[in-house]
Amino acid sequence: MRRLLIYGQSLVWKPPDLKESSFGHMGIHLGEIGIVLFPCFLLLSIFLSCGYAAITTSSPLTLGQTLSSPGGTYELGFFTPNNSQNQYVGIWFKKITPRVVVWVANRETPITNPVANLTISSNGSLILIDSRKNAVWSTRRPSTSNNCHAKLLDTGNLVIVDDVSGNLLWQSFENPGDTMLPYSSLMYNLANGERRVLTSWKSHTDPTPGDFVVQLTPQVPAQIVTMRGSALYKRSGPWAKTGFTGVPLMDESYTSPFSLSQDVGNRTGYFSYLQRNSELTRVIITSEGYLKTFMYNGTGWVLKFVTPANSCDVYGACGPFGLCVTSNPTKCKCIRGFVPKYKEAWKGGNTTSGCVRRTELSCQAKSSTKPQGKGSDVFYRLANVKPPDLYEYASFVDADQCHQGCLNNCSCTAFAYITGIGCLLWNQELIDTVRYSIGGEFLSIRLASAELAGSRKTKIIAGSISLSIFVILAFASFKYWRYRAKQNDSWKNGLEPQEISGLTFFEMNTIRAATNNFNVSNKLGQGGFGPVYKGKLPDRKEVAVKRLSSSSGQGTEEFMNEIKLISKLQHRNLVRLLGCCIDGEEKLLIYEFLVNKSLDNFLFDLTLKLQIDWPKRFNIIQGVARGLLYLHRDSCLRVIHRDLKVSNILLDENMNPKISDFGLARMFRGTQHQDNTRRVVGTLGYMSPEYAWTGMFSEKSDIYAFGVLQLEIISGKKISSFSCGKEGKTLLEYAWESWVETGGVDMLDQGISSSCSPVEVARCVQIGLLCIQQQAIDRPNIAQVVSMITSATDLPTPKQPVFALQIQDQESVVSMSESVNHITQTEIYGR
Repeated sequence: MRRLLIYGQSLVWKPPDLKESSFGHMGIHLGEIGIVLFPCFLLLSIFLSCGYAAITTSSPLTLGQTLSSPGGTYELGFFTPNNSQNQYVGIWFKKITPRVVVWVANRETPITNPVANLTISSNGSLILIDSRKNAVWSTRRPSTSNNCHAKLLDTGNLVIVDDVSGNLLWQSFENPGDTMLPYSSLMYNLANGERRVLTSWKSHTDPTPGDFVVQLTPQVPAQIVTMRGSALYKRSGPWAKTGFTGVPLMDESYTSPFSLSQDVGNRTGYFSYLQRNSELTRVIITSEGYLKTFMYNGTGWVLKFVTPANSCDVYGACGPFGLCVTSNPTKCKCIRGFVPKYKEAWKGGNTTSGCVRRTELSCQAKSSTKPQGKGSDVFYRLANVKPPDLYEYASFVDADQCHQGCLNNCSCTAFAYITGIGCLLWNQELIDTVRYSIGGEFLSIRLASAELAGSRKTKIIAGSISLSIFVILAFASFKYWRYRAKQNDSWKNGLEPQEISGLTFFEMNTIRAATNNFNVSNKLGQGGFGPVYKGKLPDRKEVAVKRLSSSSGQGTEEFMNEIKLISKLQHRNLVRLLGCCIDGEEKLLIYEFLVNKSLDNFLFDLTLKLQIDWPKRFNIIQGVARGLLYLHRDSCLRVIHRDLKVSNILLDENMNPKISDFGLARMFRGTQHQDNTRRVVGTLGYMSPEYAWTGMFSEKSDIYAFGVLQLEIISGKKISSFSCGKEGKTLLEYAWESWVETGGVDMLDQGISSSCSPVEVARCVQIGLLCIQQQAIDRPNIAQVVSMITSATDLPTPKQPVFALQIQDQESVVSMSESVNHITQTEIYGR
C-alpha cells in the first residue's frame, strides 16, 4: 500500500490485482482501466512536482522538497554548501544559477543525517526536526494560535500567518542573515533591546555566523557601521536625508531606493530600501568584511557598490586628528594645526596613533569658557570630507549659530552645518576623518589663532607682488599654450590618415568632463601603463579611458603602436578603440566600455567566480582563441599580442570575452614569422621560455600565454600565487600531475564542478598543456588550437612542461636589455 500526501491530504492508493479475470464480472477490461486511471495519475504527478504551497502541521517540508513564492522568484528548501555534508534550510533565488542563498534558518545547527522536516508546532512556531525528533531550530516565538501556516512571499520573506485573523506571527525579515533584500530593514529599538543586523558567514561555504556584523546605530543622525567582533571596522558617516555623508558615490540614482527614519522619542530607527522596477537586487556582508550591492542583469550579478573600497574606508586608518586622503595611493596626513604624535612611527607607516595639537588653544590657556576678542581661537575650514565619528547633534537653526555655539564652548573641537542634517558638533578627538577628491562635506576645525596668523602677515606682501606675478604667469601661459598646440598638431600629423581611418580625436576638456576630472570613483583599474577610468560622453555613451602615466614605460612608440594597430583591427573578440586624446604630456586612449570589466575580477573573487560556471568559462576560452586566430591569421595584419593574460580579457554584458591592451603588440609583414627584441617586456608566468631568456617572440609566444590563461580559467587559480602541497608546486606542475593521474578532470574549480562536462574539461586541460610545451616548435598554432577546442578529434600527447620557480603573489612586468654576450635583467615593475 502506498500513501500519497497532497497539500496536507493523505491519500491511500492500493494497486489492483492486474488480472483481467478479476474484473470479468464487472465487464471492465484492462485497457478501459488504463484510460480511466491515466488522467488521474497525470494530475497526481503535476501536483507532486509543483512543491508545497504552504507548510502546516499536517504538511511539513522534508528533504528534497521545496516551497516556492507565488511568482517563482524565491525558493525555500534544504541545501548543502560546497564540500560539506551539512544540511541547512535556506531561501535562494529560484531561477538563477549558480544558487545564491539569501537566508539560512539553522546557521549554527546544521542537519547531519538524511532525514529532517520543517513543520509548524502545536504552539504556532516554525520548527526544524531531525530524524530523532529533536528540535534543531525554531522561531522561538510561540503564539496563542494553533491554526496557522508558513508561506514564502515574492519579496523573499518567509512568514507564519494566523489562519483566523490573517496576522503575521513571525517573519524571516525580522531575523536577517548576511543578506538584505528589498523591503527588509536594519533597525534598533532601545526600549526593548531589539536589533536587526546583518551577520556574515564564517566562510563562503560555512553559514555559521562570522566575524562581521552590519548594524544601524542609535546616534542622531544614525549611520551604518560594520563591526569586526567588538571593534568598529567601517562606518558610513551620518545620514543626510537622501544619503550617507561618508559615501560620496550615493548620488540620486543610487540612493532613491534607500530610506532611513528615526523616532527619537520612542528611541527607534529603521533603514530599508525598495525595489526599483523589476530588478533583482541584494546587499550582502561577505565573510571578508566587504559590504556589497549586486543587481541581476538577466545573465549574471553586476557589482554596483562595495565598501571598504580602499584603506581610507577602514575605521580610524590615520588615528585621532589624522586625515586619510583618498588619492592613488591613499595616504595619511595630519589635519592642519596638528603634528604626528609619534613622528618616527608615522614616518615608518604606523599612523594609527594619529596626531596631536601643535599650538594650545587660547581658551584652554586662559581657562575661559567664553573666549572672545583678540587672540581668540579660529576655525579652519576643510572641504570634501567625511564627517568624523563621535559627533553630537545640536538644534541650532543656521550655520552662524552652529559656528557661535562651538566657539563659545572651549571643549568643542569642530563643527559642521550639513544640508539635510543641520548642526553637528565634536567635543572629543576627531577620528575617522576622510578627504575625498570630490563630494563630502565642509568641516570647521578649531585652531589657535597663531596657526593662521602667518597667512595674515603675508597678505600685504602677496598683494604688492600679485600684479607682477599675474603678468609673468599670463605671458608664460600664452607661450605654453602655443607650445602645446604645436605639439598636439605634430602628434596628429605623425599619424597618416590612412592609418587611423574612423578614429576620433577628443579634446582634453571633453575627457575631463566625461570622467569627472579623472575622479577616483570612476577608476576601473590599474593597467601596466596607467589607470583606466569610466567616462560618459556628452551623447551619454559610456567609454573606458586609458590614461598613460609618464612613468609607465609606454612612450611615443608604444602609444602610436596601439593607435595604429587597434584602429585597423575589428573583431567581436577584440576590444574596440573609439579614439584618442593628446594634450601636451597627456596621452589617452578611449575604448568601448564593457560593463563586466576584466575576467580576473570574476575568476579570482570567491563570490563572483560562481557566476562563471563551466559553460561560460568554456565560451570564454573559445572566444579568446577566436580573437587570437584573427590576430595571427585572419586580419589584414599579422599581430603578436605579447601580453595575453587574465586581466587583459574584458567581458561584455553577455560575458563574451574581448582581448585588450595592445601596447606591446608587434606586427609582422610578408613571410616574417618571428622576431627578437632588446627590451623584453611581459608578465611573469605568461612569458614563454624562449621570449623570457633570448628575446625571441613569435605566434608561439602568444600560444604559450594562451595555455597558461586556459589553465587559470579552468582552475580559478592565479599562475602567480598558486602553490600546492609541501613542495609548493606551481600551477603548471599541478596541471601536469592532474592530467597524468586523472586526465585533468579534478583540476576544475570545485565551486563550479556541478556544471561541468568532464570530457570538455579534460580536453581543455590537455590543450593547455600542449600550448605550454618548452619548445616553440612543439606547440600547436592557433588554427590547430581552435580546431582542437571545437572538434572531438584525438589530441597529441603533450610533453612535460618546464616548471618555473614559484613567484610571488603579484603580476610583474619584466624588462630586460641585451648586453654584448648575454641578457641581463635591468628592472622589474608592477603590471
